Amino acid sequence: MEKESSLCPLCHNSDTTHFYSGENRKYRHCSICDLVFVPSSYFISAEEEKAKYDNHRNTPENAGYVAFLNRLLLPLQSALRPGAKGLDFGSGPGPTLHLLMKKRGYEMAIYDPFYAPDNTVFDQKYDFITSTEVIEHLYDPMAELERLWHCLERGGILGLMTAFRVKDFAGWYYKRDLTHIRFFTPKTFGWIAERLDARLKIPRSGVILLHKK
Repeated sequence: MEKESSLCPLCHNSDTTHFYSGENRKYRHCSICDLVFVPSSYFISAEEEKAKYDNHRNTPENAGYVAFLNRLLLPLQSALRPGAKGLDFGSGPGPTLHLLMKKRGYEMAIYDPFYAPDNTVFDQKYDFITSTEVIEHLYDPMAELERLWHCLERGGILGLMTAFRVKDFAGWYYKRDLTHIRFFTPKTFGWIAERLDARLKIPRSGVILLHKK
């Protein structure tokens, strides 16, 4: 099992190395795509994971959360045509992003494996897809990205948010959340963009726009 869990979950490279130990789990690094990841033997259960999400207080009334989402929404909106149709992937227990976009004239479907598990959304095509603070939780991030990419119209945009890995990994608060199991850098998203044949833009730290050619 340890050999299997040492495989990079993003690019499936087997030549990964120990990166750090802490929080009663280990972290490994992939030299190909620059991902740092937690091996599957250290994952918490789905029940424990959902219990943590149930405590989130992310709503449209939370001004701080709205400001946080606008870090992605403002550069995304500037690239969208009026009336573009979107999907919010990983909308969480208090879906907010799609409401903010609706006020701006953009209709969005939502999907969340715990709170809005409607798989029919993947039968549609979208002009844009958002996924905020989700990719760091995914067991198989490339498979999910490819599924979303397939749902994008040509010329569409996939907008992501996640905290970029910092040099002081040992002291980094972000890794202490046990639902966070994948840690990315701009280099990682460069690898993803090349794999998807996408045009990559990073308008600010932790905000990623992948344009479908």
